[in-house]
Order: sequence, then structure tokens, then C-alpha cells
Amino acid sequence: MTSPTRSDVEQAHQALTNQELTIGLVSVSDRASGGVYEDKGIPALTDWLGQAITTPYRIETRLIPDERAEIERTLVELVDVARCHLVLTTGGTGPARRDVTPEATLAIGTREMPGFGEQMRQISLRFVPTAILSRQTAVIRETVDHAALVMNLPGQPKSIKETLEGLKDDAGKVLVGGIFAAVPYCIDLIGGPYIETNPAVSKTFRPKSALRPPAA
Repeated sequence: MTSPTRSDVEQAHQALTNQELTIGLVSVSDRASGGVYEDKGIPALTDWLGQAITTPYRIETRLIPDERAEIERTLVELVDVARCHLVLTTGGTGPARRDVTPEATLAIGTREMPGFGEQMRQISLRFVPTAILSRQTAVIRETVDHAALVMNLPGQPKSIKETLEGLKDDAGKVLVGGIFAAVPYCIDLIGGPYIETNPAVSKTFRPKSALRPPAA
């Protein structure tokens, strides 16, 4: 087997750069999906992403009930068919019997990413002791030619923002880092498009060797 040439590497790099960033948003709620009340999870995620991400992207949304089989089917479809690079779920992560989002997420993942859930709980514990009851997790789902990061988020808009963005003091100094700061580099590592963010909302961390010049 011959080693890849510089041209091969450049072409592969260009292919990744040209990928359209696709993000799946899944709100898991019996009552919202049944029309009992208006879903607030997807609008909160859409608004936050619009402020945080400066790279062009496309969104796929799904509003589904707390049914494990339906959650699994939806996550698989978003990654394998819709070709999402990042999937964010909201709702269904507590200890109640109908809260099965983490189980469904782990079932469709090929590798677990427990650090995301650990940091989410650290952020939420700044506000409520019941944060230890949350079971949010994250996984990588890989197919032959595609991979995506799938993460569970809280159900409340305020908690979604705090979890993604982190906590800052009145002067803007970061007190607790938000989980989204690590997301773009994770997407890099699994072969997804290069994501740039607004540092005033979420400052992405990448090692110097992974940085690219700002997009024109």
C-alpha cells in the first residue's frame, strides 16, 4: 500500500472543508409532541446556535414523544440518513420512568463521551442540588463513511443556554466553561466540517496545530 501524497491530503482536506454543517435538534416530550403545550426546547436551541455559530449550517428538527424506540429511530435517521454532524436532544433525561433519552442515546452510539454529561452537571449544580438527578450523556455514532456527535441537553431554555455557554461573572470572565467550547474540535476529530463560533458567546478551544485561518 502506498502512502497518501500531499495532493491526496489536500484534496481530503478540501472535501471536509466543503461539507455542509448539518445539525439535528430533537425535542423529546410527550405533551409537546401531543400538542398539549408549545415546545420550547427547539426554539431555544435554534436561537442559541444562531448567536454562537458563525459557520453556515443547516438544521433538521424533530419533535417526538418519550418513547425509547422512537428516540433511537430518530437519532439513527438524523445521523445515517440526514447526515447530521451534530445532534442535540432536549428533554427526557431525569429519573422518571418516561425519561429514556439517555438509554436511547447510548443504544445508538458506538463510543460514549461521558465528559460532556459530567460538565453539564457541574454547571447545573451551581444553581440547584437536584442537578445530580440529571442523566445527560453524549456519544459518537459512526457509520462506514460518516460520524456524528450526539448530546443530551436539559429541557428548560435557561438551562440549555447555561449548559452550552457556561457561566460568566459581570465582567464577562468565565467561571465555569460551557460544553460547546469543546464541540467544534470534537467534530474536527471525527471528520466533520470546521466550525467557527462567536467568541463572545462560546469561545472554541482547539490546540494550535488544529487552528485554521479565519474564513474569508
